[in-house]
Amino acid sequence: MPAATLALPTGVGYLAGMNLYRSFATVGGLTMISRVLGFIRDILIAAVLGTGVVADAFFVAFRLPNLFRRLFAEGAFNSAFVPLFAKTLEGEGRPAAKRFAEDALAGLTYVLVLFSVVAIGGMPWLMMALAPGYLDNPEKFDMSVLFARIAFPYLLCMSLMALYAGVLSAIGNFAAASAAQILLNVVLTIAIGAAYAMGLSQTPEAGLVLAIAVTVAGVIQLAMIARDARRSGMKLAIRWPVYTPELKRLVQLGVPALIAGGVTQINIAVGTSIASLQDGAVSYLYYADRLYQLPLGIVGIAVGVVLLPDVAKQLKAGNLAAVAESQNRSTEFALLLTLPAAVALAVVPTPIISVLFERGAFVPASTEPTAWALAAFAVGLPSFVLARVLSPAYFAREDTKTPMYYATVNMIVNVVLSVALFYYFKSQGWMPHLGIAIATTTAGWINALQLWWTLRQRGEFIFDARLMRTLPMIILSSVLMGAVLYYLSGALSPWLDRSNLIWVRVAALGALVSAGLASYVVFVFGTGIFTLAQLKGLRRKKGAKSGGDGEM
Repeated sequence: MPAATLALPTGVGYLAGMNLYRSFATVGGLTMISRVLGFIRDILIAAVLGTGVVADAFFVAFRLPNLFRRLFAEGAFNSAFVPLFAKTLEGEGRPAAKRFAEDALAGLTYVLVLFSVVAIGGMPWLMMALAPGYLDNPEKFDMSVLFARIAFPYLLCMSLMALYAGVLSAIGNFAAASAAQILLNVVLTIAIGAAYAMGLSQTPEAGLVLAIAVTVAGVIQLAMIARDARRSGMKLAIRWPVYTPELKRLVQLGVPALIAGGVTQINIAVGTSIASLQDGAVSYLYYADRLYQLPLGIVGIAVGVVLLPDVAKQLKAGNLAAVAESQNRSTEFALLLTLPAAVALAVVPTPIISVLFERGAFVPASTEPTAWALAAFAVGLPSFVLARVLSPAYFAREDTKTPMYYATVNMIVNVVLSVALFYYFKSQGWMPHLGIAIATTTAGWINALQLWWTLRQRGEFIFDARLMRTLPMIILSSVLMGAVLYYLSGALSPWLDRSNLIWVRVAALGALVSAGLASYVVFVFGTGIFTLAQLKGLRRKKGAKSGGDGEM
């Protein structure tokens, strides 16, 4: 057997590694379905709403509850709640963990209801802060306020859903929350289809239908995951909130995570503001971001969802060997999927952008600047995923302050470099927006290295012998795959050319992607990273109940 094989000796370590990989695959697979449906949803919305006043009003209205959701629920709350819940579950049992979850549910509901009432009442002022340019168009501004008020309850639904998702992930049900995420795209797709069938294209009524659909989707998603929690023996009663010592600890851990999440949102806002100084730059960065976010979301979310409760429970049990095993296997899994994706996006960005987007209002002149931005983001993709892998090691130990400090450094680096590189590239006659993408990538690597180095210095994450052996092989396999893609892109260029019919170009891109994937699989097995014996082991255990299984 080659020295760099992933295969573990039979026993507890092997089973634990396989359970983690199956859990990652479950969450990642469902997330991929959600992202693909989201891409289809956006295509349909573009066809019905276009890029006019109604589209602008709906997108900014939809962005508002999503902004607060990322700040309050998925970021701050989950980072603090999941480790505390998992440790209570491991140390005191289900009844105590259930009481803690009910207290957290009561407190979260109380805060969010008050916040939603204030936000909906003060929506005109919120809209002025988020989209001040809309003040020049009263019709657009009024529509945005109306749509945002209708869609804002989505924040409450998604925040409560985040709590239920944390509960379910801690008891080993990772599929329920990931499956629920798909429902938003399904409901919005049905809504936009209905608007088209009723002849409401490019009308305010179409935006109204979508805004209503957002809230309806949130209610359905919350009901679905609450049902799964009830079936798993975690039916949570809603009671009047009481500020218990446990909730006080939750707040203490959540505030630094909230600040860290806020830094990320500031980065996005600053990047958009700078990009607006160059015609088309916001669009170039947006389309490039949509593509590199696909592997980031699938791998990063899968690892983050599975790893945080797993490490928290192992720490509570004092099983440091299991913690180290989980962290190393998570890093290995993330790099095994992320590195080839990063290489592919960096090596052949132009065919990807051209075939996927180059039609209608997306003219050929937009392809090259978007492709360059995608290539720059691709270089940073592994760092963005590694940050998702490393952060749970802090949150599981109830350390939310260190990631907050590093997120602040990330923001400063990103802002300073974005401004400096934007104007430097502009002075040299280069594409200025590319400086923003390079700044984002540079800040991402600095953040990931800070997170890793601190864990290493604390002795809380040391690469094991297996990861040290497989990492060079993963890099080599990815580089070889990149060479194959580079050669084949040239050979397929006549069929990828924009002069061909769209189905010919799509088929050629599909052949290129398939060939790259097939070559990577060959290199993975050829270098011994993965073995046929291990693959058979995964297939044998596919039907068995594992840590990643749960009721749907």
